[in-house]
Formats: sequence, C-alpha cells, structure tokens
Amino acid sequence: MSKVFKKTSGNGDLTLYLGKRDFVDHVTSVDIVDGVLKVDPANLNGRKVFVYLACAFRYGSEDLDVIGLSCRRDIWVKRVQVFPVIAGGIGKTPMQEALVKKAGEQAHHFSFEMPTNLPCSVALQPGPNDSGKACGVDFELKAYIANAADDGDEVIEKKDTCRLMIRKIQFSPASTNAGPKAEITSPLQLSASLGKENYYHGDPISINVKINNDSSKVVKKIKITVEQNTAVVLYSSDNYVKAVCSEEFGETINANSTFEKEFTMTPLLANNSEKRGIAVDGRLKDGDTNLASTTLCESGEKEMQGIIISYKVKVSVSLSSGGLLGSLTGSDVVAELPLILMSPKPAEVSDVTLE
Repeated sequence: MSKVFKKTSGNGDLTLYLGKRDFVDHVTSVDIVDGVLKVDPANLNGRKVFVYLACAFRYGSEDLDVIGLSCRRDIWVKRVQVFPVIAGGIGKTPMQEALVKKAGEQAHHFSFEMPTNLPCSVALQPGPNDSGKACGVDFELKAYIANAADDGDEVIEKKDTCRLMIRKIQFSPASTNAGPKAEITSPLQLSASLGKENYYHGDPISINVKINNDSSKVVKKIKITVEQNTAVVLYSSDNYVKAVCSEEFGETINANSTFEKEFTMTPLLANNSEKRGIAVDGRLKDGDTNLASTTLCESGEKEMQGIIISYKVKVSVSLSSGGLLGSLTGSDVVAELPLILMSPKPAEVSDVTLE
C-alpha cells in the first residue's frame, strides 16, 4: 500500500484504518469496503464497539445540526459489531492483512458490501455567497463505543467516535458503439448525431448536424446546448435542469437547400463555477472536481434514491418566414440526444461494458 488513511477517536481508544477512500461501482457490483479498527478495551467498561457505513443525503447547513434540526436523511445504513469479536466472522482480505500489520495488536477487521442501487457521491454546487457544507450524497464510515448498535435513547459522546468519509464512484464503461442519433421530419428534415457513445470530462463533444430544408422558411441560426439533469429522489422525485454549455451559430439555410456541419462543444465546470445547483462529483476535501458524472444503473434495477445524473444535447434550429414579421412568426425545431459524460477508467479498474 502506498498510503494508509486513518482517524483516531478523541479519547484515543479507537483508530480507523483504510487502504483507500474511493470505492468503485461497477454497475453489477461495488468494491467491498474493507478496513481495520484498532480498539483499546481498557476504558470500555462493558460497552461494545461498532462500525457503521451510511449513505446519506445532506440538504442543509451543518449549523442546523447544532440546534437539533437534522439536515441529513439516511438512504442506507449497515452496522457491524467489531468488539467483542463475534465468532464465525469472515476472513481477512489482502488489504486487511496489510492494515492489521500496520495497526499492530488489538486490530480487528470489518467489511461492508454496498448494494448496487445506491447513488454515487455527488454534491450540489453552492452559490458564490452560500456558506456551509454543500448539499448532496455522501458516504460516512464511523466507529463508535456504545451499549447497543442502534439505540435511539443512548447518548454517544463525540470523544467515543471516529469517522472517515469515503466515496462511491463510477467510471466510463468500455464502449465502441456509435453515438446516438435523432431525426426530425417536420417542418424540415433535421438529423443530429454524436461522434461516439461515451465522452470524458474535458473532451470536446462532436455533434454532426444535417438539415434538408424542404420547408418554405429560412433557417436563421442553430443553437446547441448541453443540459445536466439532476433528479433528486427522496420522498418524491424532483428534476432540475441546468445548461452547462450553450452556443449559438449564425447559419443561414435557405428554403429548398441542404446543410451539413460538425460542431464541437466542451462542457466544463470551470465555465459554471458560480452557477448554484450544478451537480459535481463528490470530493473528500476542497480539491479539484468536475461536473457530476452520468449515473449508470443496471437495467431492471429497483428505483435508486438520492441524486441521479443524466445529460442530453439539444440541437435547436430556428426558422423564420422572412420579411418584417419573420422573427415573430418563426419557430424552433429541436432534436435531443442522450449523452454519457464520465471520467476515464484507470488502468487498475476492470472493464464494464454497456449492454
């Protein structure tokens, strides 16, 4: 291991160890969260030690927690008892073997298997004047000393806990498929297609536009927009659409003429840094990130909760009748294309292929 992540409780009795903090969702399975907890039993006084992994949606400032108003909703929680050790536990992974050597005596291993229908780590970008932690989905690994694993009446002191934030992430699947295509046949013939199925963050997106203007109107301009759709699925489902890249092209296409051209668009977080509510990939610290990646889920998967991200490219062709009233009597013809926008798969992560 090149790096070990650890966190110690305020009383010094617990220390969490992880070999990594990014866990990959392969669509059909998710990396096992395998860690080690070092326990000093001297001050337990008959209490037990537990570890939980929680996926939660945060929708308010941490300041609200202080006055007793919860600003988190747990989407999924799992708890395991680490000490005293329960007989019949599973064996250690190679990662845990290495962590136990690092932690020394009194180290106990634990594992969590996350279901595939959990969302990935995502944050909603705050506005320039907003303060506090951003809304979004996060994953918390927490060790604590208590009499019972989950007793709502028991008060657990902060000094008896330690926690590490982790991320659940997805990478772009391997794909050699052609890009999506959309066709509109009235009032003119519009065909739009993407150069390929998947695009990486920061790469230019190629959009091929073909027009057969068999109408009596004149095309005055073409507008291409990349939209991010953020579906927040909790008690109900709310959708928020934000344009993350948009450009107009002054192309004139007369009646009874044809047109074909390839356009390029590059949606970047840097160009949306002050837009409130833009979804970005979750980050563990205030480091660089990018626009949130497309959420992939297995076909037939039961409904996912949390935040679900998708993108589409809209090609809008503006028609005008010409003359003084042309701009008032014009209309738009729109073609929409689904877009998969993600980060490339690192060499050490196995391939996942879209069906």
